[in-house]
Amino acid sequence: MRHFSGNTRLLSPAKPTIILILLFLFLRLSTAWRPWPNQKNNVTEHEFGANKKYEGSSEFVKMKYHMGPVLTSNITVHIIWYGTWPNTQKRIIREFINSISAPGNRSPSVSGWWKTVQLYTDQTDSNVSKTVILGKEKNDRLLSHGKTLTRLSVQSVIKSAITAKTEPLPVHPNSGLYLLVTSDDVYVQDFCQNVCGFHYFTYPSIVGYTLPYAWVGNSAKSCPGVCAYPFAVPSYIPGLKPLKSPNGDVGIDGMISVIAHEIAELATNPLVNAWYAGQDPTFPVEIADLCEGIYGTGGGGSYTGQMLKDGDGATYNMHGIRRRFLVQWVWNNVVNYCTGPNALD
Repeated sequence: MRHFSGNTRLLSPAKPTIILILLFLFLRLSTAWRPWPNQKNNVTEHEFGANKKYEGSSEFVKMKYHMGPVLTSNITVHIIWYGTWPNTQKRIIREFINSISAPGNRSPSVSGWWKTVQLYTDQTDSNVSKTVILGKEKNDRLLSHGKTLTRLSVQSVIKSAITAKTEPLPVHPNSGLYLLVTSDDVYVQDFCQNVCGFHYFTYPSIVGYTLPYAWVGNSAKSCPGVCAYPFAVPSYIPGLKPLKSPNGDVGIDGMISVIAHEIAELATNPLVNAWYAGQDPTFPVEIADLCEGIYGTGGGGSYTGQMLKDGDGATYNMHGIRRRFLVQWVWNNVVNYCTGPNALD
């Protein structure tokens, strides 16, 4: 039904009945849940200093390859800025993307984190590309599709960006990722209700092409305790103090880890038929899902793991080109547990 590799062909528009079936089966696919558990755990577990050796390791986790494509060509991330975005916030997100494959960053580095993603291969044993670059950008300041988006209207926003009369985003079905980020006054379906972001691929009947895409929202005004943890904490856990964010913007620093989550999963499972655990393709557990909330050695359950703290009090776990970031770990299929560049062992 679909193919996505070096010999990608664009799909023709599907019949309406097929689309309805796809919507029913896949509408809730590939969701990045919030990077912190929903249940009200024992407050004594929510400490940042104890050493607990979890890191998601499990002999029961079976990450399997389902013969679909991974992104082996140089990956280009095209950003759609939906809503009002100050340049200070744009610069943080841009630098994170530029840091993914930037050489020579101080260790532990974002590029070191990406090396785990690179371990995943396709049918030809070709690895996920080591090169991730920032592509073109499109501003949608006037909120052309409104302040409330559904999962389907997210695809319509992408269509508007690639078909714009002036400076449309390029169409790169072989290697492009389309990242839609929404400002803190925009609501997307299921946002803050366990969902901080999601990824999937566009329907040809809506967009005209099959393009891997992700949406991530800024939770600063709506649910920072859900989507920007540990820089904000849930109200139902009294006494737990938030950590200082590395770039001085709780909403954006929270978004960075979710963006990382989505890019890692798009690279290894762009059409939801490559790398995931579980038997049900309509509810895949992907390489970042297995490590939600884990940012350092010992992480697991409600404990984030051992992170780094600078002299200014900011908490982070890896360096970018100039900035610091806190990014969740991803599943390493070689050693069968979550890994990251700041691991202590």
